Amino acid sequence: MATDWLGSVVSIDCGLTLGVYQGEVSAVDHASQTISLRQPYHNGVRCPVPEVTFSAMDIKELKFLDIQNTANRLGSVQGAAAEASFLTPGRPDQTNRATQPYVTSSSSQFGTAPITILRRAPAGSSNSRVPTQKKNSMKNGGPGGFMRQKDDECFGDGTDEDLDTDFDFEGNLALFDKAAVFSQIDGTSSHTNRSQQHSAQGQNRPLTYRHDENILEGKQVTYRQITVPQHGGIEYCTDSGLVVPSIPYELHKRLLAAAERRGLSVERRLETTGVCSCQMALTLLGGPNRLTPKNIHQRPTVVILCGPHIQGAQGISCGRHLANHEVEVILFLPNFVKVQESVSSEVNLYSRTSGKQVASIRDLPGTPVDLVINCLDCHENPLLREQSWYQSAADWANSNRAPVLSIDPAVSEQRQNIEAKWTLCLGLPLPLAETESRVYLCDIGIPKLVFQEVGISYHSPFGCKFVIPLHPV
Repeated sequence: MATDWLGSVVSIDCGLTLGVYQGEVSAVDHASQTISLRQPYHNGVRCPVPEVTFSAMDIKELKFLDIQNTANRLGSVQGAAAEASFLTPGRPDQTNRATQPYVTSSSSQFGTAPITILRRAPAGSSNSRVPTQKKNSMKNGGPGGFMRQKDDECFGDGTDEDLDTDFDFEGNLALFDKAAVFSQIDGTSSHTNRSQQHSAQGQNRPLTYRHDENILEGKQVTYRQITVPQHGGIEYCTDSGLVVPSIPYELHKRLLAAAERRGLSVERRLETTGVCSCQMALTLLGGPNRLTPKNIHQRPTVVILCGPHIQGAQGISCGRHLANHEVEVILFLPNFVKVQESVSSEVNLYSRTSGKQVASIRDLPGTPVDLVINCLDCHENPLLREQSWYQSAADWANSNRAPVLSIDPAVSEQRQNIEAKWTLCLGLPLPLAETESRVYLCDIGIPKLVFQEVGISYHSPFGCKFVIPLHPV
């Protein structure tokens, strides 16, 4: 009796999950309780497979749309049949296409349901199709709403017709000309002759670099960028390898005089020297590790030994800046009948700070201090070393056991009376006697053209700093 229904057009409702199918009955199997539809439509959309088989347990409702011999009219069902669709519970992200249902008198209207993609069964099983659900999201506007109609007008083309066609990977790969692409990558043009192309690639291929090599081509670094007309006999080098020659005191004196003529006055030079030497002293004292607002009970103590000359004025300027940075400064300057004007002006400024000033060695601390700055020596008058106040100050510094920073020491073949751990030179170094002192160079702001006026070819070795260390070559 089941064969009487073969060829009939039916509508099978499989519930909310699988949706509604229409098609021509092609087979009915009582033993396995299955029914097969030929040329099926799922929710009003043509299925990409020719046949679908359903189990009796999946069928919620079965309706006959027409009797036998209506298969020829089934093509018109796509335009007139309803696209039935249901909202799947628990899946708000599912989408589908929907149309208004219009079938024969025995048809009924259905809600929205998800579009399903029919998956072919494994090879060997004939006339077997397994419906597989595809996730989709609900359109705005509700079932059968205006927005759903607009979506169908825009996206309702039959795009699922060729889903069952395999993609031709070999054919598409044959369209890819690997030789031409690689020739463009290597910077070569394509040639008809492959042998000529490979030879051209070998000749025109640019140099390759490792990940740790510099690919930017630049000029070779010249490490001797400073040349002097009169050599001091000693050469130094910076941390980056630049050579810094020493100059005699006579050339150094002419250089400072040329700078003064161009506007770099003694007062400006004293201020620059004071700032740079103060910065170096603060670093030697511990820098931010010691000079913090939370460490006010351990303020460092610095003793500055000065004479009545320009070198002494540089030390007083350094002491003023140190006092401004909350360092306990003690300035030693004997009482002289006559001092230079620059020394008097610096003492006047220093007296406005919290630093102390003493004129006798007996007033200096008897315990070790954090740093001693030596500014006793003078380039113009080496006889000051024979003065009693000089000898007393040198003896105190050597017995205090504190590290010594010497600022702009005088050139002498004799050993320094005060053993300095660090030596700070100005502009260009002088040929100092060989000691264990570490030499530093300070930038006092002399312009490049001023160096040229005295015959010095000069390129700044300081980089981003104002005080740099020098190493003997």
